[in-house]
Amino acid sequence: MLSYQIDNECIKLLIALNESISEKYALISSLSEKDKQTIHHYAWVSMVGASTRIENAILTDSEVDWLDSILGKDAKPTAFDSYRNMIDDKFKKDKERSLEEVAGCRTVLLLIYEQAKSYQPLTETTIKGLHSELLRHYSKHGITKGEYKSHPNSVTEENHQTGHKKTIFKTADPGTITELAMHDLVKWYNQALHQEPWSVAVACEFVFRFLAIHPFQDGNGRLGRALFLMSLLQSPQEKFSSVIYSLAIDRHIEIHKEEYYIVLNQCSDGIFASDPKAYRIEYFLRYMIKILHESLNDVDFYIERTDSLKKLSESALKVLDCFKEFPEVRIKPKKIQEKTGLPTRTIANALKILVTTKFIQRNGLGSATYYQLIF
Repeated sequence: MLSYQIDNECIKLLIALNESISEKYALISSLSEKDKQTIHHYAWVSMVGASTRIENAILTDSEVDWLDSILGKDAKPTAFDSYRNMIDDKFKKDKERSLEEVAGCRTVLLLIYEQAKSYQPLTETTIKGLHSELLRHYSKHGITKGEYKSHPNSVTEENHQTGHKKTIFKTADPGTITELAMHDLVKWYNQALHQEPWSVAVACEFVFRFLAIHPFQDGNGRLGRALFLMSLLQSPQEKFSSVIYSLAIDRHIEIHKEEYYIVLNQCSDGIFASDPKAYRIEYFLRYMIKILHESLNDVDFYIERTDSLKKLSESALKVLDCFKEFPEVRIKPKKIQEKTGLPTRTIANALKILVTTKFIQRNGLGSATYYQLIF
């Protein structure tokens, strides 16, 4: 069913990945449900932050976590609109578009984490629905939500500092070509997912072909990465789909962002192909195996952080909550005292513990010392 060949070297990499997945599955399975949920929270906040920053949003993971804590009070899709004034007051105006993108990406990932299995067999209606949710809060003019593109577009890499855009490859033309390509892709995916032994290989072809089509006017990158997550969560391999909940995959794509775009170009020579066999998707497969291995290494860190959180004193938790309330601010001890009412010595001890356990970082010296939250 795959449109590309997996050579012996790739098979060895896939076997090694499965072995690592099995090891992490055993480790995660030994944890309490509460600890599993804490680790999942760390991972998915990193996913939201990283996926939007790849597209040049500018919110940090700490800011995404704060936004999630506010929107999590109201499970309705309209939560962002309800809290919009308070959220806008919290952040600088230059982050307005980032807030819209993060809110939409958060919703889509929540849907996928909760309902991935129910999205089988996958339909174009489901993909369009996810796209509509992704851009629910998007105010950019001329963007149609949940409908295929009406104008040509392309995969581009943008330098956020200079504003320079570089074309990675020319995508499918709008209209019939895009519609037929998406129809064929979804039909292929529903068959391949249950016939191919390597779930990652299927996910890589599915997402690469989606990105090559670039079916929507905007949001294709974020949605493509969300669909990669969905595909892995739909894996028939129980260990694989279970461990994926604890992985911040997009965090490592963000770290290797330049290579990500290079690989996409290598697979296509920069041109959409109606015949997927013309692509060399094995490059993307190798890249994503590396990304997944790095993501698996995060699990140990998340477990360590979860254990450290449980051991914090009540006063240390109060100080930590103060940082979470101001994720975008560098805080000095005086402000912490104003917010918590704790004695100076207690705050100093709490700060020392939080620095040692890597919940916050200390910067500056003497009276210029300040602290900032680490996510």
